Amino acid sequence: MSAKDPICFYYGNGKLIELAEYPRVVLQPDFYKPAELTYLAEQGVQTLGYLSLSEDTGPPAPWQRQERNPDWGGAFVHVGHPLWVEHVVGQAKSAMAQGFHGLFLDTLNVELTYPEDVPHLLTLVGAIREEAQPAYLLANRGFGMLPRLAEIVDGVVFESFSARWTEEGYAPWPADTLEFHAQIAEQLLQLELDLIALDYADTQGLTDFAVRRARQFGMQCVVSDRALSRV
Repeated sequence: MSAKDPICFYYGNGKLIELAEYPRVVLQPDFYKPAELTYLAEQGVQTLGYLSLSEDTGPPAPWQRQERNPDWGGAFVHVGHPLWVEHVVGQAKSAMAQGFHGLFLDTLNVELTYPEDVPHLLTLVGAIREEAQPAYLLANRGFGMLPRLAEIVDGVVFESFSARWTEEGYAPWPADTLEFHAQIAEQLLQLELDLIALDYADTQGLTDFAVRRARQFGMQCVVSDRALSRV
């Protein structure tokens, strides 16, 4: 990443001096104290707290499904479970009280795993909006909830738009996937949203490819590694 990027996705801790170079940053709420968020705010940085809406990395709980995300190990959840809704909305309220300017809503692709949960997820996003108003909400994908989602959030991140990480390393998507992603991007352009592509690359060539392709579809592009550890 460079300081020219519109946003930094950083899932580590510290690095306040480096983070202060960005206009907007996405951070893990557990890693930052209110005083640190205040410092970033004083530098003109808009901080967004990470929030998972359909996966839970915490201890066993009644809202968890038996199935887990094979990549990260978190438990999939019953999105409409009342206790899960209460838990997530509580996390949102806590992040805002902590000093975050907004929220980054992750794990929104339930249409690929549990499509019956899409209406519940949309309701949950709406509940978060009610609590966070008028804070900035940035959604990661969530294409199964469009166009309704666009009425609730301020921006959409198209994670892994052009490049991805695999067991063998970083690589562009195959041609058919790139074409499918392009069709979604064209739909996003019809909405009044901030659009950001978040791609994964470890070479200049792959980085340039991702940035160039994102610009073709009206998106600003951020390139990082799998762990989102670059600042």
